[in-house]
Amino acid sequence: MRQTSEVSGRNREARLNRQPQAPLRQSLKFDQLPEYQRVLTQRKVGEVIGVDNPFYRSHDVAAGATTVMAGRNFANFASYDYLGTNTDPKVTSRAKEAIDRYGISASASRLVAGERPVHTELEATLAEVYGVEAAVCFVSGYLTNVAAISCIVGPQDLVVHDEFIHNSALAGIKQSGATRRLFRHNDVDNLETVLKTLSSEFRRVLVIVEGVYSMDGDIADLPRLLELRSRYGFWLMVDEAHALGVLGKTGRGTFEHFDVDPQEVDIWMGTLSKTTSSCGGYIAGSQALADILKAEAGGFVYSVGLAPVLAAAAKAGLDILRSEPERTEKLHRNGALFLQEARKAGLDTGLSVGFSVVPVLVGDSLRAVQLSNELLEDGVNALPIIHPAVPEGQARLRFFITCNHTDDQIRHAVEATARRLKALQERNFGLASLNMEQMMQLSPLLQSPNS
Repeated sequence: MRQTSEVSGRNREARLNRQPQAPLRQSLKFDQLPEYQRVLTQRKVGEVIGVDNPFYRSHDVAAGATTVMAGRNFANFASYDYLGTNTDPKVTSRAKEAIDRYGISASASRLVAGERPVHTELEATLAEVYGVEAAVCFVSGYLTNVAAISCIVGPQDLVVHDEFIHNSALAGIKQSGATRRLFRHNDVDNLETVLKTLSSEFRRVLVIVEGVYSMDGDIADLPRLLELRSRYGFWLMVDEAHALGVLGKTGRGTFEHFDVDPQEVDIWMGTLSKTTSSCGGYIAGSQALADILKAEAGGFVYSVGLAPVLAAAAKAGLDILRSEPERTEKLHRNGALFLQEARKAGLDTGLSVGFSVVPVLVGDSLRAVQLSNELLEDGVNALPIIHPAVPEGQARLRFFITCNHTDDQIRHAVEATARRLKALQERNFGLASLNMEQMMQLSPLLQSPNS
């Protein structure tokens, strides 16, 4: 023992006397990264032009068809609360009961100690809504796509997706290691061309679309996709984040809208943060699919269970969806009215068919930001979608419609948008309007190889 102690002492002394060595590589500070330089560029553009940042606006109350910011009331078109469930007494009461019974957190993965009756009740209700065997809930909508996709496909497989698919699906494909191909937006003929060329080379083929596309407000052609599925034998995954509660006579989603058998779709995916005014995501489909995800999807097995209060709120939201179809009917009327008024006012609504999402395309990202800021003066809150979320030149304001918007709110929002946009266009407001001094201030950042 004494000899061991002496050796240990000599080793410690040698370490203390050792000359410092140069590091093998120099670590970068975060403020040196190109990602941070891009953030600085965006901030600098706003400072030079005098345009306020429209993002991270803080709301003082629960935001639905209306909201309050800095003590001022606004008609709100930036909320996913399509059916007005977020502040419904039936939802808040159920949530409070869940807190009293279960506390706030599940406090563990459902696999070990986080399972609560409200989880299985929510999943059973989701399965009933979709007319399928089972459902699985995750703690995040984004995580749902990442976990599910990376669980069921791998490096030997192919995933083909609509070019406008959500970023979370892209993240799931990347994590899976599968080969990725895209097809032109809502172009089923182009999808078939891709399948003819590539599908025979792979073990499994997964095709991913959205029921209602979140940036454009148009709808996937589900009947034609199912016809292709019957001939090419791929799995079809439909993201219903913006379709549940929105499409179909009773709001059950894309399958009800087209009157097709929901069991023909292999994977229904959706989020709990829109129609059900909670947080989290779900996969609905066969019992075998649910069993696989519960056993092997990392985002389920290794993540804490959905907070019981959120599960209870989502279940209450689904109960309202099923018992009060008039909310979906009112949403349909409001969406149609917004689209009609916008087109009448000469606004470019792109591909939208007038359900939950109606974009107003304005082109220039800077113009979109300024338009959003100026609409606040008219009591309208609508947020811009700018590059890189959409290609430069396709920047837009995105209006989310709810069943609680009034006709007056919709008409006022459209009128104010058309008036403000026309004024910006007449001033030629945008990046192209920068004067020489402004360009000189921005040029070092805009031309930087790191930006």
